[in-house]
Amino acid sequence: PPPHFQAEDGIRDALVGLVGSEMCIRDRETTVRSGDIIGVSSWSATLLGMVDAMHPVSGVKDVRVVQILGGGGDPAAEGHATHLVRRLTDLLHGEGTFLPAPSSVSSAQARDVLLEDPFVARAVALFDELDVAYVGIGGQETSGLLASSGNVFSPEELRTVREAGAIGDIGLRYLCVDGRPVDTPLDDRVIGIELEQLKQAPRSVAVAGGPGKTEAIHAALVGGWINCLITDTYTAERLLAMGADTNGTQALEEEDVKQPMGAVVA
Repeated sequence: PPPHFQAEDGIRDALVGLVGSEMCIRDRETTVRSGDIIGVSSWSATLLGMVDAMHPVSGVKDVRVVQILGGGGDPAAEGHATHLVRRLTDLLHGEGTFLPAPSSVSSAQARDVLLEDPFVARAVALFDELDVAYVGIGGQETSGLLASSGNVFSPEELRTVREAGAIGDIGLRYLCVDGRPVDTPLDDRVIGIELEQLKQAPRSVAVAGGPGKTEAIHAALVGGWINCLITDTYTAERLLAMGADTNGTQALEEEDVKQPMGAVVA
């Protein structure tokens, strides 16, 4: 297909997720190792596609999988968040730690109350100990999976964030085009990993792709918030065209976009 070809979001998420499932097994930068503490975000259709495409991983033990973004919300959609953690835990024969709270709440005070819950506190305490983190990246438009969960800010709040320069997010932590965090009161209402915690993980892996997310993925790279990207060929080509030089992340090279199915590991 020509370079401007754009697959339907669901198909692209499934394909990028399939690439991610393979990279988790065979690539030295993204593979899981015995004893790892693994963080996995919620409300990412691409991550959901990744874990659904994975097969059980042999040869690893003593792995802990931690939910790093709250997964509470509409009961009809809430199962997606817990499914991510539960399935990845089963595939790795490990132990799962859930984050039993919404990903966003009505106020900073409400968040503080929830953070005192012992089960929430147990998960949050592991954010600083992650060996690898798997995250999705959001663009300007709220994903359907997140919208269905009810864990979304109001249209007025999102408009305010965009006016402040936000072009996308990682786990509801919003970024400017140059990778800097957008400092807004919404941050104090999120129950999930902070950008600096993500950055300190030895392996911070984003699994994302598509025209609507390219600018946000670029911001995540130049900000140094992730040090590995798994994406599709066309997104990789768009990133190259944008000059995806990065801080702390190897710059994308032409040969990277020629890997099977568009896997890019920087």
